[in-house]
Formats: sequence, structure tokens, C-alpha cells
Amino acid sequence: MRALVKHADEIGLRLEDVPEPEVGINDVLIRVERTGICGTDVHIWEWHDWAKEAVATPLVIGHEFVGRIVAVGSNVSDFYPGDRVSGEGHVVCGRCRHCLAGRRHLCANAKSVGVQRPGAFAELIALPMANVWKQWDHVDDEVAAIFDPFGNAVHTALSTEILGEDVLITGAGPIGCMAAAVVRHAAARFVVVSEPNAYRRELAAKLGATLVVDPRERHLHSVQEELGMVEGFDVGLEMSGHPDALRTMVANMAHGGRIAMLGIPDREIAIDWNAVVFDMLTIRGIHGREMYETWYQMSVMLQSGLDVKPVITHRFRWDSYEEAFAVAASGESGKILLEWI
Repeated sequence: MRALVKHADEIGLRLEDVPEPEVGINDVLIRVERTGICGTDVHIWEWHDWAKEAVATPLVIGHEFVGRIVAVGSNVSDFYPGDRVSGEGHVVCGRCRHCLAGRRHLCANAKSVGVQRPGAFAELIALPMANVWKQWDHVDDEVAAIFDPFGNAVHTALSTEILGEDVLITGAGPIGCMAAAVVRHAAARFVVVSEPNAYRRELAAKLGATLVVDPRERHLHSVQEELGMVEGFDVGLEMSGHPDALRTMVANMAHGGRIAMLGIPDREIAIDWNAVVFDMLTIRGIHGREMYETWYQMSVMLQSGLDVKPVITHRFRWDSYEEAFAVAASGESGKILLEWI
């Protein structure tokens, strides 16, 4: 089958013929129809230091996808050929304390699809049945392909109370933009998105932000004054991993404010810990999705009117992957899909 393969010590990917995946007794074999390009995939393409440490090359990468089942292992129940499915990208051990307690998103032994095990940038992918999510009929095919990053946005946005709260989002990549849509759907009052990239500020506005600001040109205190806010932001969603973004967020939170941090810094960040202590702030790290509560939340919010499809801005055939990755790296895009059918 055709697949996009990462090899060590080189920038980019190779389009190669590779063997079809083996299907174990607990596995599901899926024909891939659409895949999303993630920031992680761009880091692997560019062969950053993180990728050199994390990726077991040579490897088929990619973890955002939708497809249809073509075969199931002998132990598999409730999944059938023809079912439209996506996959949870963290394959857990099933035996640690957290897994046995039903907190699989906290498994310390998880392996990531497309990083430590073969991924979805291929015609076929095999996954354990415990990692397969059958998509509900009302879910759009393209949105189904980005349930992985959509789930990151939902997990982050709904990690704390949102109803009636004022929310600050730093970073308007695709996940930050989807988080803006989620918190508006969850009845936040004001949703302010801080992002230096003009293209992505415009995208965040389309996804429902009350106000978008360039942090290089406007201070958030003036934003609060414009909106009639008097005590700071109740909720902060840090999506960028940028040191200044986190520091600015801490400085603009209300007393008792809650920060959920999904953005991954590329270095250690010093912040004003006096503000954290005396303002009684809570900072919570977020990784991945809750299995499978987040997946259920995504499905029901889409059913009740949430629209995140505008975050998908570009579509390419799978064999135009080099152009697709160039657009992804440019910063002038939202989600980018590769079509495999």
C-alpha cells in the first residue's frame, strides 16, 4: 500500500510502498479516507529535536483520520466492515493503575499513533478495537477526520466551568480556534482570542470569538475596559506554548481564575508565582482527550448545533502532500486535510 514514511536524519517524508498492516485478534483494519495534518506532523517533517527523540523511524506517521472498516479480528465485537470510524491516537497499556480505574487518558505507558506506532498517512491503518470510535451519522466526514484535535480543544475548553464566564484564549491555531467555538457553544460570556498572526485572528473571529487582538499592538487591560470587565478573565486557555502568552494570561486573570494549558513550550517558562498564589489561580495541564467522554461530548455538541468546519481551510490529494505540508508550515491556514479516496 502507499504511505508517507518518516526516515531518520532528513527533512520531509517519503511516499513509499509499504506492507499492509497485520491485523491481530483484537484489531480493526480501516481504509483511510481523509487525514488531517497536525502540528506534530509538521515537527516530524522538519525533524525537530523532539521528533528525533520520540519517533521510531522508519515509520508511517499521521494520527488524525476518518475511514471505513474493511476487516476485524476474531475477538472484535460491535464493529463491522463498512462502519465509518476514527481512532483515538493514544494506545494505552490497559493494566496500570489509571487504566484499571477507567482513567485511560492518564496512562503513563501510552504509545502515540504516528509517533511510536504506525500511523494514518496510508491507505490502511490497524488499531486495537479499544481505540476505534464509530462516528455518528450526523457528523460531517471532514469534521470526523479532525476529531483528534477537536478533542484536544474540547478537553481543554470543558476542563472547567464555562457557563457565563469570561474566557481568554492565547494562540489561534486550529485547536485554539475550535476552543473558541466550543466555549461560545457552552455559553461563555466574552471570548477573547490573542494571536499575532492576522490570518488566524480572522479565523478565530469566524469560529465565534467576541474579540480578537494582536498582543503586540494592544494590551489586554484595554480589552477588558472595552468589554466592561472589571475583575479579569475567569478562564484562560493557553494554546500557544509561548512564554509571553502564559505570563500575560497570568497577569490578566480574575482572583480564583482557572488556566488550562495545552500549548507545549519549547523551553522552561518563568512566571509570576506571587500572582498565582495571592490571586489563588489554578493551572492545569491538558494532554489528549478523555477516553471516551471527550468523544461523546464532541458528538453531542455537533448534534446540538456546534459548527467547527470553518476551521478546515485547505484540502489536498494525498500525493500532493509536499504542497500540503508547505501550507501547514506557513501559518496561513487552519486545518489541512489530505484526501485518500
